[in-house]
Amino acid sequence: MEDKANLKKNIIRKNILSKLKAQKEDQRRQKSLAIGRKLFNLKDFIDAKKILLYVGKDYEVDTTPIIKKALERKKRVFLPVTDVKSKRIIISEISDFKKDTTIGPYGIYEPKARRKKNAKSEQLDLLILPGIAFDKKGNRLGHGKGYYDRFLKDIPCYIPRISLAFDFQMQGEDIPALAYDIPVTRVITN
Repeated sequence: MEDKANLKKNIIRKNILSKLKAQKEDQRRQKSLAIGRKLFNLKDFIDAKKILLYVGKDYEVDTTPIIKKALERKKRVFLPVTDVKSKRIIISEISDFKKDTTIGPYGIYEPKARRKKNAKSEQLDLLILPGIAFDKKGNRLGHGKGYYDRFLKDIPCYIPRISLAFDFQMQGEDIPALAYDIPVTRVITN
């Protein structure tokens, strides 16, 4: 059963990744700004003081403007750091995107070594999570390495988990969910 689910996940992942990579940069930027505006008007975002965000790959929703705006609004912003050896995420707070980040092991920005501190994830008010594909139940399909699933299993379920996605990343059919897959509370699209 798990093999069949993983096969279906891989097919969905490959399909959506090709659509993400085919999207024109100008379209991606405009859609990302629209998603950001929706996020900024969300009560969970407005009320949150400590937010986990992420920096996406160059074909995903551009979260850099969101990170900068959150910092301008005096939110405490945390970004994931990938610990490749343990295949885990640790989170570290930043106060200035440009000064506090560098390119990490997967080619995306993460906090610089001097900023790397394993912050207490249960003290967060809001999690903004990446993903490749989503279904209406909040099932999330990532890049397949399991970093976020391992991270989320220790997060209290009352902390809202929101993902940002382009409308074509939403699946009409259910994404197979295995025991270790943790859904998001909500997906914001353009």
